[in-house]
Amino acid sequence: MEGLRMWRLSSSIPRPLSLRQLFGLRSSSALVVRCSAGDAAAATTTNTRQPSRNRRASTSTATNTSISDREAIRAIRLKKVEELRSKGLEPYAYKWDRSHSAKELQEIYKDLNNGEELDGENHRVSIAGRIVARRAFGKLAFLSLRDTSGTIQLYCEKERLSNDQFEQLKTLVDIGDILGASGSIKRTEKGELSVKVDSFAILTKSLLPLPDKYHGLTDIDKRYRQRYVDMIANPEVADIFQKRAKIVREIRNAVESQGFIEVETPVLQGAAGGAEARPFVTYHNSLGRDLYLRIATELHLKRMLVGGFEKVYEVGRIFRNEGISTRHNPEFTTIEMYEAYSDYQSMMDMAEEIVTRCALAVHGGLTINYQGVEIHLERPWRRETMHNLVKESTGIDFTEFENDLKGAKDTIMKAIGVELDGKDKSSIEACPSIGNLLNEVFEIFVEPKLLQPTFVLDYPMEISPLAKPHRRHAGLTERFELFICGRELANAFSELTDPLDQRARLEEQVRQHNKKRAEAISGTDTAEGKSNKDEDSMYEVTLDDDFLTALEYGMPPASGMGLGIDRLVMLLTDSASIRDVIAFPVLKAQS
Repeated sequence: MEGLRMWRLSSSIPRPLSLRQLFGLRSSSALVVRCSAGDAAAATTTNTRQPSRNRRASTSTATNTSISDREAIRAIRLKKVEELRSKGLEPYAYKWDRSHSAKELQEIYKDLNNGEELDGENHRVSIAGRIVARRAFGKLAFLSLRDTSGTIQLYCEKERLSNDQFEQLKTLVDIGDILGASGSIKRTEKGELSVKVDSFAILTKSLLPLPDKYHGLTDIDKRYRQRYVDMIANPEVADIFQKRAKIVREIRNAVESQGFIEVETPVLQGAAGGAEARPFVTYHNSLGRDLYLRIATELHLKRMLVGGFEKVYEVGRIFRNEGISTRHNPEFTTIEMYEAYSDYQSMMDMAEEIVTRCALAVHGGLTINYQGVEIHLERPWRRETMHNLVKESTGIDFTEFENDLKGAKDTIMKAIGVELDGKDKSSIEACPSIGNLLNEVFEIFVEPKLLQPTFVLDYPMEISPLAKPHRRHAGLTERFELFICGRELANAFSELTDPLDQRARLEEQVRQHNKKRAEAISGTDTAEGKSNKDEDSMYEVTLDDDFLTALEYGMPPASGMGLGIDRLVMLLTDSASIRDVIAFPVLKAQS
């Protein structure tokens, strides 16, 4: 829809390893085995160049030491790969037959008493996962194994393992390795449910160590770049993406329960339409033409309505060649839906249904906390016009200005000018119409204050070229945006179906854009360091004539809505940045 912008281990698992722990140095009478004896010796030798007390004195020195240590450990582990193969053991297995996940075992044996052991054939289990911690005491070793469902302890006794497997466990298995293990069930005297291991196999030998708490876990940029490491080191990060999957599934359930059908529309398009945003451009060699990554799914979904579908939706990736911030990523995910024979009031009900169902699926309730703010999602949500919200916040009644743009700007400067910074004043002065001015004041003064769910209704026509004119108020459209925590979450219209009106509005939008583009180009040689707003006006806008032709065949009355899935996931997972809810966000190139 137009305008839609869009390594700490858990408490049940040992914390990420310090360099001291990683290299197997003794800190108590019991040896805590973090790597093999060979790893410890070589790594300790590598580390003697810098005393422990100076490890954090210099960022560059610490980084260089870290890289050196990592390469030393990688070399040692490569030798272990060779040793495993020399023993006829393949360190990169083809498969492993497992009977249970860690969570399943924790649930099945939750009533097992401390110290109790079940060694019968019915309690033989086989599991697999990554080793995230290990300890060894003489002829006994404990390993923490984590799979996608959770963690469970491996209880390893030398007498129970065949041949020289216990020695292999001590010398060849490292933290980070993926293991398969079989055995019986035991709960230790301290209450830890364990698999008492009869046999194990290294399924994947890890060559690189997991990050220590001083470097890999505090480097936010590295966490985004190496998300796979971030998820290993921080189970709560992986939990966000599991919740994201649950939210997307619940969105689909919500709309399909109302009879909507999921369709797919082109990502590569001949004209980037359905929103006003700078597109990514690519060139198709065989066709000999430019194509655009879509900036919205809107215009093709409306073509489906023309073709006879009455309720359609698409969960799709959108691409906009614009700025990056905590709220914006160049590619993001939305759901857009269109329903024939309905208006924007229907989409308000749908937005409430989607968000509340997702909240219940993730939290089990409708009161949530986002960045310290308690949000109440109980229905119905507030519904108020943009005019009334601006009047409520600033005392300015835009209905009094009619078409007096200069008078409106003068009134604003007198009433609230002292609260504006230079950028906001320039934005207000640049507004070409009363409608643009109303929206600018709304974005500056009202939008950040809309913490609780609020539908903002009846936007000016100048900024809503795809929405149907308001049936009662001239100059306005039947459009709403949903705001929660000061952020736009959804955008919806009673859709414009008049092909002549639609053509006139889109042509006017193109004219206005080309005017700004010409101004930006003319200022290129004289204004050094143009603003981002000027740069964002430099792209070309083309008219989607095929969409306008489709409208001339006739589209039924309809409402449509776009909802930002990334922002919804942010809200329901208490994530401060959009990068936290996108598994592999777009980042600057590393220098």
